Amino acid sequence: MAISVFDLFSIGIGPSSSHTVGPMRAARMFALRLRSEGVLDSAESVRAELYGSLGATGHGHGTPKAVLLGLEGAAPRTVDVATADQRVDDIKAAGRLRLLDEREIGFDFAEDLVLHRRKALPYHANGMTLRAHDATGAELLAKTYYSVGGGFVVDEDAVGADRIKLDDTVLKYPFRTGDELLRLTTDTGLSISSLMLENERSWRTEEEIRAGLLEIWQVMRECVARGMSREGILPGGLKVRRRAANSARKLRSEGDPKALAMEWITLYAMAVNEENAAGGRVVTAPTNGAAGIIPAVLHYYVNFVPGADEDGVVRFLLAAGAIGMLFKENASISGAEVG
Repeated sequence: MAISVFDLFSIGIGPSSSHTVGPMRAARMFALRLRSEGVLDSAESVRAELYGSLGATGHGHGTPKAVLLGLEGAAPRTVDVATADQRVDDIKAAGRLRLLDEREIGFDFAEDLVLHRRKALPYHANGMTLRAHDATGAELLAKTYYSVGGGFVVDEDAVGADRIKLDDTVLKYPFRTGDELLRLTTDTGLSISSLMLENERSWRTEEEIRAGLLEIWQVMRECVARGMSREGILPGGLKVRRRAANSARKLRSEGDPKALAMEWITLYAMAVNEENAAGGRVVTAPTNGAAGIIPAVLHYYVNFVPGADEDGVVRFLLAAGAIGMLFKENASISGAEVG
């Protein structure tokens, strides 16, 4: 099984890779499956049922919104976060939904999207089942999906095979453990980032890899800038007030930033975490729950390390990706599970 750094550092939306990004991808996969099986135009209704952690904490994590937008064809990477909430409100008010923005169907938010707060599916805590029916009520398609962490999604066909979709790409320097990774660097004389670059070439050219990683860095920069400029109350019902903008003003007034580097790192992470909580665009790193750490360290590098440049940003993301892969291979990066 091969994992790319772009699988780990994927552009998406908040507040949760398991509860928002994954369900949006799953719902979109279901709608695309309707089209590929030639039954999209026959669909008259869709019912989504969320189980386990998705059902228990779904409203707080924006899961219902993610499912509705995914059914309409939105993808976490490109969904318009500025209009997403209004689109969901429109669906609720009209009782109508457009599958893949093509097939309009009736959708009763209270009846057709069910959160099972005390029921779980057997494979994973983050499970969801979607069903489509025609005008007679006959079932056209039913699929169960699991959001297994970091925005990764598998359907029931993959249960028992692996926690994520298998990729049989042959890597030049495969590794599954920290010992294997360090042994490879010793045997080849390559740094971790250089070794990762060689593996990434199995999917993309070096120019594409560099451009893709710098795009990820740009999204991180934009996220920090937004987080340090926006004020108000975060969504979710707890009335938590944003703090990053006020903290940024205070730090700017306190003199030499170099003397306050650690405070700035904390601020960068806070800004991303607040944007994530607000449903803004973030980079999973490797989950939304940890989305602030990588941008904070990179901002420290760019703003406080002499000689910092884009080459260093690329090397950092490649090396960080290697560490993320060790966790993805050997543990779970899915949070907020229920027992």
